Amino acid sequence: MSAPDGSPVGAERSIGQLFATATAEMSALVHDEIALAKAQLRQDVKRGATSGGAFMAAGVLLLFSLPMLNFALAYGIHAWSGWNLGWCFLLSFAANCLIAGLLALIGIVFAKKAKKGRGPQKVAASVKETAGVLQKAKPHPRPALPEHGDPGAVEAVARSSS
Repeated sequence: MSAPDGSPVGAERSIGQLFATATAEMSALVHDEIALAKAQLRQDVKRGATSGGAFMAAGVLLLFSLPMLNFALAYGIHAWSGWNLGWCFLLSFAANCLIAGLLALIGIVFAKKAKKGRGPQKVAASVKETAGVLQKAKPHPRPALPEHGDPGAVEAVARSSS
C-alpha cells in the first residue's frame, strides 16, 4: 500500500512530499467538486428541457389538432346526441383545451422541479464548508528551537520535525 505520491505508507516523508500530497489531494477535491456541479447542472437542464418539451407539446397539440379534432368530435357528438352542430363544435373545443391544460400542468410540475434543483447551491455550500475546515486547521505544533551550543538537541528537533 502506498500514499498518493508513491511513497510507502508509514514511512517518514519530507515536508515537501507531504505538501505535494496535500496539494494533489486538494486538486482532486476541487476537480471532484467541479464534476459534482456539472452533474447536478446536467440534471437541472434535463428537467428544464422536459418542462419546455411538455409546454411545446401542449402548444403544438392545441395549434395543429384543433381543426381536425374539432370537426371529428363535433360531428361525432352531433350524430350521437342530435344536438345543434354549433354546440357540438364548442364542446369539442373544450375537450381540446382540457387536454392542453393537462399538458401545461405537467410542464409546470417539471419546471418547479427544475427550479428546486439546487445543484450549484449545494456544491457552493460544500466548497465553503471545505474552505472553512481548511481555515480552521492548525499546524502541527513544533518543538522550540534549541540553542546553538547543544548538538544533541539539534538532532532531536530534526528527527521530530521530519
